[in-house]
Amino acid sequence: MILSQYEWQVICLSIKIAGAAIFFSLPLGVFIAWLLARRQFIGKSLLDSLIHLPLVLPPVVLGYLLLLTMGKQGVIGQWLYILFGISFSFNWKGAALASAVVAFPLLVRSIRLAIEAIDPRLENVARTLGASPLRVFYTITLPLALPGIFTGMVLAFARSLGEFGATITFVSNIPDQTRTLPLAMYSLIETPGSEYETMRLCIIAILLSMTALLLSEWLMRWHKKKLMS
Repeated sequence: MILSQYEWQVICLSIKIAGAAIFFSLPLGVFIAWLLARRQFIGKSLLDSLIHLPLVLPPVVLGYLLLLTMGKQGVIGQWLYILFGISFSFNWKGAALASAVVAFPLLVRSIRLAIEAIDPRLENVARTLGASPLRVFYTITLPLALPGIFTGMVLAFARSLGEFGATITFVSNIPDQTRTLPLAMYSLIETPGSEYETMRLCIIAILLSMTALLLSEWLMRWHKKKLMS
């Protein structure tokens, strides 16, 4: 199946948006996951609920909330534009932000489960030997949590590739800017006589998602072999 120029543009834009969403949300995701897994504080249940809220909210609601807060006239977005010239409205940056918000719960949950599975005694021994909390995190917690981090990244990446509702609500469906695979399929579905092109994009989306999942499995096996060697 030879890809057309339009299909290449849609695929590259989708990967770019999903990659940016994971890249910029990963540090915060690791921190939030560690906080929920290793610390007790007032409002922990509320924070946990807020993190997982995008999983149960309609994507259109998320897109509308992003429009109110991060749009050029939004509560936060207008100050970002005035002070730094950063705008999320009707461009790929806004699509990446919408994808990151939707995929963030999957990222945090996978990393949190991986950190909770680590024996706390390993971290405690390192502390008793004089290691600082930051050193314990980078030398013990983070390496042992890598399989969960890989899994979370892949799941979030795959979810970002399939994001539709929040994106079209927040940044619309603009060719070469926000038209990712789901939005391109939506446009073709509305075009009479485009069933073949729609099916091709459907197959491409399935292949990309399968590739991401297989890559995740390979990375986890490679990491386990490295730890055992």
